[in-house]
Amino acid sequence: MTDPRVELASLVAAFRARLDWEQGHGSRHVRAAPSPRLGLPPEPEPDPIVAATAVAPAPAAPAPTAPSPHVEPGPPPPPPSRAPAAPAGPLEPAPSVAAAGDRRARLEHLRAELGECHRCRLGDTRRNLVFGVGDPEAQLMVVGEGPGRDEDLQGEPFVGAAGQLLTKMLEAMGLGRDDVYIANIIKCRPPQNRDPAPDEIAACERFLQQQVEIISPRIILAMGNFAAKTLLRTEVGITRLRGRFHAYQGIPLMPTFHPAYLLRNADGKRPAWEDLKQVMAEMDRLGLRRRRS
Repeated sequence: MTDPRVELASLVAAFRARLDWEQGHGSRHVRAAPSPRLGLPPEPEPDPIVAATAVAPAPAAPAPTAPSPHVEPGPPPPPPSRAPAAPAGPLEPAPSVAAAGDRRARLEHLRAELGECHRCRLGDTRRNLVFGVGDPEAQLMVVGEGPGRDEDLQGEPFVGAAGQLLTKMLEAMGLGRDDVYIANIIKCRPPQNRDPAPDEIAACERFLQQQVEIISPRIILAMGNFAAKTLLRTEVGITRLRGRFHAYQGIPLMPTFHPAYLLRNADGKRPAWEDLKQVMAEMDRLGLRRRRS
């Protein structure tokens, strides 16, 4: 067996002889011959012209390098990007509805989601679902309790005798029906105009909550006992709630008597007018327009 020290000395002598030969021929670089042990190809000699005229490449991912023998290699590169799989479940709203900020389109989308609702038993007895009406960008939102007979027939809130009184109340405030948005706690008429049941309110309330979120009114006028108690999450009656502002989702809310109650009880008209005057004062304080003032 050949002594390793002798073999090493022979390799060094050969390398030195090669170096002297290269320098004697004016070369500044040494061409590496293939390693007899590793079988690696020789390194290409750099071209000085290419090196001098090369333009820095645009930023890009660095070329992969072999990991250090003393460092654990990192995770493998991610696979080529591809479109993510569609999530399971109901489809999200189209971007034109969900992201464009068009309140009218978002209300239409919510109405479509409500559909021909049968989430509670009122869906079996109503004639028309009463969603809401008015300006989608209203500064004042009027919330009643539920549709009556005339609303059930026409599919629009506050259109009967109580609706006519509401129109007059708004006009006295310097507003028209087209300046506000009008909706109810529940969207279907209870039989015989009875009070809405808790499970009926629970099945329908989230749609009103979304209407409020979409419209983002500056003030809410809650008309009637069930409207005020539902929005304020209280069992306190309307006679104790009215007369001062409360808050619903950070929005000032004024409870007052329902127009149907005022048609039966003339004594409530003066207190109701005092409530409306507070709403007008708050609108003026906030700089909200009352075009008929």
